[in-house]
This record gives sequence, structure tokens and C-alpha cells, in this order.
Amino acid sequence: MLMRTDPFREFDRLTQQVFGSTARPAAMAMDAYRSGDDFVVHFDLPGVDPESIDLDVERNVLNVRAERRLPAPEDAEMIVAERPTGSFTRQLFLGDTLDTERIDASYDAGVLTLRIPVAEQAKPRRIRITGGDSDRKQISR
Repeated sequence: MLMRTDPFREFDRLTQQVFGSTARPAAMAMDAYRSGDDFVVHFDLPGVDPESIDLDVERNVLNVRAERRLPAPEDAEMIVAERPTGSFTRQLFLGDTLDTERIDASYDAGVLTLRIPVAEQAKPRRIRITGGDSDRKQISR
């Protein structure tokens, strides 16, 4: 289902820990699994305004972008700033077995959830064999 993710994600995390920042936008943590006829993906985006989340699909590539702004007013003096702010991105390469036309997205409690249905042609189907002539086989769904 999920063909691959950003290969540089772990390198970016290490760079951010060592140097305190990264040149690339921060990647968001993700879980993905298949549940029945859906492929489900959860992205951790705590403190992100749902209006700042942008999703698009082009040729089976899903792009997720979000932005977390600094919660303090412009004239405030920051004492501690440990939570990452700025732009977060993630790119997923989806297999041809997923129906990218019917992706459902929801955002609740800081988690963006995507449900991507498995395409009809990719679902398992049973092949019924009729008796008699061996050339007469029917496919049933």
C-alpha cells in the first residue's frame, strides 16, 4: 500500500538534535495501517491550526503540509521555546491499489487522520468454478 516515505527523515531528526535546527521543513510523526478496506494514516500535529493544513495528491503522491505558529505575541520575550514551530511537510508515495479519488481527512485532538480506500480492482475476489466444461469458468465478486 504505502510504497515509501521520506528517506531523509531520520537524518533530519539527528541534525535537528545536534545543531538545534534543520534547513528542511520538519517532518511529522506518522502511523499507517490497513483496516478492512481502508488504508489509515495518522499524523501527529499538536497545536496546529486545521486551517493551516494543506493536502494534495498528484500521480499517487500525497503531500501533507502544515504550519505551527509561535503562540506568544510578537512583543513577548520568550523564556523557553522547545516546541517546534514553522512548516511541517510529509510526502507519501501511494500504491496503485489505493483509490486516491476518495481520500477522507479529519483532524481531532492534534491528530490528522486520512482514510484511503482500497481500490475495487485491488480487493481480493473469489473465483467460482463451474462443473462440466473446463473452459467455462466464471468470476464472481
